[in-house]
Amino acid sequence: MEQQAVTEIMDKQTILRNETLLKQRREILSMPPEEALNAILDSPNPTPLVHSFPEDDLYFLIHEIGPEDSLPLLSLASSRQWEYILDLEIWEKDRIKMNSVVSWLDLLLEADPKRLIKWFLDQKIEFFEFFLHKNIELRIRNHDQDPSDFEDNFFTFDDTFYFRFIDNSMEFESMEIDDKRRKSFLKFLQHLAFYDHIKYRHILLESAGIIPAESEEKAYRLRNVRLAEKGFLPFDEAVSIYTPLNPERLKKQNRKFITDDLTENIFIPVPFCAASMLKEDNLFVRSLRRIKNDKILHQIQLEFAGLNNQIIVADLKTIKNRNQLNTIVKKACGYISIGLKRLTKENEKLEIDQGAELIQKFPLFQIFRTGYGLVVKVKSRAEKWRGNSWFSKKGLPLSFWDEKWLGVLGGILIKRPLFFDNYKTGVLYRDFTLIEEIIETEKILDEIIAFDNLFSLMTVQFESFPDHFITYKNLILTLWARDYLKLPDESEELIPLSVDEFKSFFNHLFPDHPVLRSMIQTEKIEKKIALSMKESFLNWLSNKTGISNYEISTKLGNTLEDLFEEIESEYGKVSEKDLDPKYIRHFLITYCRFT
Repeated sequence: MEQQAVTEIMDKQTILRNETLLKQRREILSMPPEEALNAILDSPNPTPLVHSFPEDDLYFLIHEIGPEDSLPLLSLASSRQWEYILDLEIWEKDRIKMNSVVSWLDLLLEADPKRLIKWFLDQKIEFFEFFLHKNIELRIRNHDQDPSDFEDNFFTFDDTFYFRFIDNSMEFESMEIDDKRRKSFLKFLQHLAFYDHIKYRHILLESAGIIPAESEEKAYRLRNVRLAEKGFLPFDEAVSIYTPLNPERLKKQNRKFITDDLTENIFIPVPFCAASMLKEDNLFVRSLRRIKNDKILHQIQLEFAGLNNQIIVADLKTIKNRNQLNTIVKKACGYISIGLKRLTKENEKLEIDQGAELIQKFPLFQIFRTGYGLVVKVKSRAEKWRGNSWFSKKGLPLSFWDEKWLGVLGGILIKRPLFFDNYKTGVLYRDFTLIEEIIETEKILDEIIAFDNLFSLMTVQFESFPDHFITYKNLILTLWARDYLKLPDESEELIPLSVDEFKSFFNHLFPDHPVLRSMIQTEKIEKKIALSMKESFLNWLSNKTGISNYEISTKLGNTLEDLFEEIESEYGKVSEKDLDPKYIRHFLITYCRFT
């Protein structure tokens, strides 16, 4: 009984200590980088505080402070945290980056040379022997050999083992880094020789006989195992995050394991950086806030951090600070929220309680795949249509669909579809965050397909015009104008309007009334297109395509109305005498200046 009481007391103390450290970490990570560093160093017990940091959070903090300015943090960091930093920094895909090795070896030597040597001897001998093999040439002096037999560029610490640096400057970005490499390795070997001279000799001897390809492959495999625990899967596994998952298939899966036992996972620090960015008003964040059990919430946050890391690998991103991480977090939140929407029945309003239940029931990466699958459906439909579309058969570029529709198509036809934001939130393209954005994109795709179908039903021939940029707008409006003016159509070939022809059509498009003319000149009121002209356009479309007015209005009514409003906005305040074909983009006009 006494032993049980002691164990319970120790467990409570451990939980209390971890909660205190968690509170301190959150406060520190909320500070500007310089203040965060000072707060850690001013702490009564900085070592356990730094050791309690999840590797992800410490990595971001070091880069935000600056690696050179973070030497005090590096000296306090654990070997586990060092290893995580090196795993992310010194690899480029499956190859080791010598530049990064030199930089981080130099930093760690400055931070704590004795502990670095001990760590290498205890855990990283094979890894270091690989670098020695790639960087030094070893020679052993015979007892009757004179030291002067060795060239001036050889070094020795014991007059027996001599080595010199191999000229592999091609692997380095500059001679300055190559020179830094020589100094760093020499300094490391000197520390190693003084720390344990016998080990030093053994390592030099063994490094000469290793097979570099095998050593690098083994190091890469071990590195992948370590990072996989953090969600950094190998690329060919990480990209599975973009494999669509049907909602009905997900619903049939078993519930994921999750525990609310207070004694579980108390020693696992929860990454704070990714979780601290969950501030946007979306379904996933609102559902998370509904979960009140801290232990369950912490497990979901760990899962979310792993999902972000998997996305980083799949997107081939290099993330070194929280601003860069924020883009990944928004992407994960967006597709999880879309996935949560899809996991409900059609037309059923998803309550936040349901969202909270779903993220406790299904793995987050599978909910993400369910959300992403909806975008893939739109992308697949666009690709299938494009392959058989009228505009593709005519050899027209995507720019034929004008700026807005081009932006939408350009976003959904790329490998990883993006939402055409058009700088509404400061960027041209971004990841989808709401199911409404997917619906909006699909609606525009419907309009594009409907317009393409209209053109496919017309027998129009045209060639490229060097002075004109052809779009679906100026193509269809020019065809209509020529028909309205009863201009000859030779073999249905498109011919640009002359200036006089366009002026004549312009006067029909915007009828001239003395009273309205006076109001336009004095109050800058926009002229309106006559209703009869809109009806004429609809009748012309129906006659050319064989589709009824009603069907055209049903499929493209809003689109055509937007087009007329655009024409009114563009030319409604322009008088006939001020028309200049250089600035008219909605009609194809033979280029010349008015005299």
